[in-house]
Amino acid sequence: MTKFSKRVISLIRQIPAGKVATYGQIASLAGNRNAARQVSRILHSSSTKYDLPWYRVVNSKGSISLKPGKGYEEQKAILENEGIKF
Repeated sequence: MTKFSKRVISLIRQIPAGKVATYGQIASLAGNRNAARQVSRILHSSSTKYDLPWYRVVNSKGSISLKPGKGYEEQKAILENEGIKF
């Protein structure tokens, strides 16, 4: 695992309940502000393995990136239960 990937995983783990971060914010804090898509890939491939709060990561518009019927409803419900307003 790369140093960048380890930082991304660590940062996602640190997002507190009731808060969200964008893929770009995570990428920037991990050391590569242009790697938002890489953050998405890391999250997709590692969220179960590392028990990451994947649902707390949103796109640059503050919206859920998942499509309806492909996880959107689940992510929205979890975030609403944590107090996030849409």
